[in-house]
Amino acid sequence: MELRKSKPLALAAMLACLFWIGAPVRSSAQQDPTNLWVLQLKLFAHADASPAIAPDGTIYQAIYNGKLFAVTPEGKVKWIFKAGRQVMSAPAIGDDGTIYFGSRDWKFYAVTPDGRLKWTFPTGAWVDSSPALGADGTIYFGSWDTNFYALHPDGSRKWVFPTGGIIDSSPAIGADGTIYFGSHDKKFYALKPDGTLRWTFATGGQIISSPAIAADGTIYFTSTDGNLYALRPDGTERWRLHTGGATESSPVLDPAGNLYLAVNQDAVSVSPDGRTRWKLSTDASIDASPAVAANGEIYFSAPWRSLMAVTGDGHQVWLLTTDTNPEHDNIITSPAIGKDGTIYIAEEDWLHAINSTNRLAPLAKSPWPMFHANPRHTGRAEPEDRR
Repeated sequence: MELRKSKPLALAAMLACLFWIGAPVRSSAQQDPTNLWVLQLKLFAHADASPAIAPDGTIYQAIYNGKLFAVTPEGKVKWIFKAGRQVMSAPAIGDDGTIYFGSRDWKFYAVTPDGRLKWTFPTGAWVDSSPALGADGTIYFGSWDTNFYALHPDGSRKWVFPTGGIIDSSPAIGADGTIYFGSHDKKFYALKPDGTLRWTFATGGQIISSPAIAADGTIYFTSTDGNLYALRPDGTERWRLHTGGATESSPVLDPAGNLYLAVNQDAVSVSPDGRTRWKLSTDASIDASPAVAANGEIYFSAPWRSLMAVTGDGHQVWLLTTDTNPEHDNIITSPAIGKDGTIYIAEEDWLHAINSTNRLAPLAKSPWPMFHANPRHTGRAEPEDRR
């Protein structure tokens, strides 16, 4: 394990011109962010899952080789837990501090805050879906075995709902307890808390991203048919916008209800009524969901191994390159924002903590400002002070 203290990384206007179209860069006098610390997770870690942040500041990061890291806000490893196979599922943190995630060993895990196994639940295939946590403690997730599961906090099965395809979409829970998720059977599902079907909505493609829920209950999600959909809580369509992308990036919302997501090589903003507000084009695909800060900046993972901040009207504020090694992959994980504004993001073999001397803004007070709603990844619509 290596903890690497980073020198400030210069943000050159030349790089901005090379990688981004029509986006101004803030001057260095405005104290652009730098890496506070960089933790090497493991050689060939290939981090695919986004980090979760507990109320005490502990960062939980899962990596592809099956390990779950618990890291202090200072970048020190507290403990490492090993699952049986690869982990693509981002962890979620319960009210009691239990960490939940799925693995490709066909199991779903519950781990205590001190790194001990609490229980496992067997499924019939890989579990790549990141879990959502109900207000009553129920844990919801999907599996490649085509089933959607609800578990009691003790790990026993509450109910199971079968679909017609793989489920790697991460679920979202509405304010009334309705559970929303998509499947490779090209359908979007709404289930009651007792596991019975409320409604389905058919799309023209597989659904691989996670939905976002607005303050008025509107549900937003994408399909590989190239559309971004907005549905009312009763399952009727408000609008659809053809973006042309088969994106894994899940939409997020700012306090005004504007949506942000990545579509192929573009960072995109969409108004609450379904109009494209702006897009910034890049030279490589963006796979991760963005995050919205309280000062109105939106953070996008970006090529090549970079993090970009954009204003609400679509202007680049800064661009931070986390890794200059051309042999490494792009960042494919979504950023998480801590209470002090520190941005945590995993890249290849590394976990980065990013802030500046004048402090970045905390997470926006929005219904759904980041992947799976909040730093704990509960995937549940709830008041901001409960996150």
